[in-house]
Amino acid sequence: MSVGVWILAAYTPLTAAAAGSDLLGVAPRTGRAAGLAAAGLGAAVASYTAALISDTAVPAWHDGHRELPFLFVSSAAAAGAGFGLLVAPRSEVGPVRRLAVLSAAGELVCEPLLERRLGMVAEALHEESARRRLKAAKALTVAGALGALASRSRFSGAALLAGSALTRFGLFAAGMASARDPRYTDEPQRERLAR
Repeated sequence: MSVGVWILAAYTPLTAAAAGSDLLGVAPRTGRAAGLAAAGLGAAVASYTAALISDTAVPAWHDGHRELPFLFVSSAAAAGAGFGLLVAPRSEVGPVRRLAVLSAAGELVCEPLLERRLGMVAEALHEESARRRLKAAKALTVAGALGALASRSRFSGAALLAGSALTRFGLFAAGMASARDPRYTDEPQRERLAR
């Protein structure tokens, strides 16, 4: 069985128990314990996809194996904060706004680090489809963070959700572009052999 399945097998019932306890108002201690345990697994759920795609032969993903998990966790936290900003009552969004700003900053810091790590393979991030998506993602993430600072919760939430999705789609497009061009595999291998 895959590690991801084991993570989800633990995370899903814990999340359901926490949500059920909160919605139904029963077993508050059990619900709180389940929520804390699910929160502990949250980083694994958010980063596992990055670990999984980094363990492939796709150059843009494999070569970014150190930064992708941090980028995915930041992006997932931004999306979670965005969802919270959309659905939470205005009186309760203070902590979610702080999470939105911190996670957006994390995402905006991790992407240039990924690009630097990739070296010449980073050209795949600037291929037409990937470039458009990543540029839109960055603009939406910045807008979402600024909106959170300015207490524009609904706008900020929608921007962060869309920015997170476009980050993933942009990285997917960059990976596909790097896999299609043999230059992204051959040249880095030759450089490593020459060293």
